[in-house]
Amino acid sequence: MTQRIAIAVFCLVVLVFGVRPLLVRAATLPAVGSTAPEFTLPSQEGTPVSLKDYRGKWVVLYFYPKDFTGGCTIEAHNFQRDQAQYVQKGVVVLGVSVDDADSHKKFCTKEGLTFKLLADTDKKVTEAYGSLTNMALVKFAARHTFIINPEGKIAKVYEDVNPNKHSEEVLAALADLQK
Repeated sequence: MTQRIAIAVFCLVVLVFGVRPLLVRAATLPAVGSTAPEFTLPSQEGTPVSLKDYRGKWVVLYFYPKDFTGGCTIEAHNFQRDQAQYVQKGVVVLGVSVDDADSHKKFCTKEGLTFKLLADTDKKVTEAYGSLTNMALVKFAARHTFIINPEGKIAKVYEDVNPNKHSEEVLAALADLQK
């Protein structure tokens, strides 16, 4: 009975106020010019990936809510579509969500993704990048992207990403940043 009441109240709040007030971000985003928080996370292959492994390269670190969902699939497809351009610019693309490595492996296989997706199941990296969002009782990664320069500093931050055109935005920003 209590659960039904809680669900009814939740639905009423969503109807009256929308979803936005229910979303709570845990921390602030790292600022442009600050050192990118270090991490080591498992990839879809189960192997550990550390940010320090890419020192000397540009990194696009993008956070996304969930494997196999509409916007996340579009965003991943666009990063995959543009992989040759990222490689030509010497840029590594890394995706992060709180899904586990097995989910990432299935997602990559189904969607033909060849870049690394990292599993942040304990949510510490997502939180360190100010991208952990709470919606009622569910925690997930907000759709944020960080361009990290070869020295390991945050060069650009994107909030409220539109997955349909985001990869193109990132490529344009990289063209300016790499001048």
